[in-house]
Amino acid sequence: MTTITGNSGLTDSLKAINSGPAVNPSARAKSGFATLDQGDFLKLLVTQLQQQDPLAPVDNKEMLAQMAQFSTLAGSTETNATLADISGKLDALIQVQKAAANPVTTPAN
Repeated sequence: MTTITGNSGLTDSLKAINSGPAVNPSARAKSGFATLDQGDFLKLLVTQLQQQDPLAPVDNKEMLAQMAQFSTLAGSTETNATLADISGKLDALIQVQKAAANPVTTPAN
């Protein structure tokens, strides 16, 4: 990886990422990088591209590896959303089945 010199832009970008909504420090320590999302990844990637030395750009293999990581992240995020949707629908179906198995009887007048 290329060494970054004159990294005031990088520092500003990192400050912007870290200045998001207030998070309990103990919660942040527990979750680690789990709090980072696609937006954070894109900010870091763009900052890296802006700060690279034009005479010695980032190796193509490294850039492809980072793009593959981003694609994997996007795919897993979409999969998680889909699974959460399926789970909600299955929970609703189970509730309906339980209600159908236990019919409510009313006393005859």
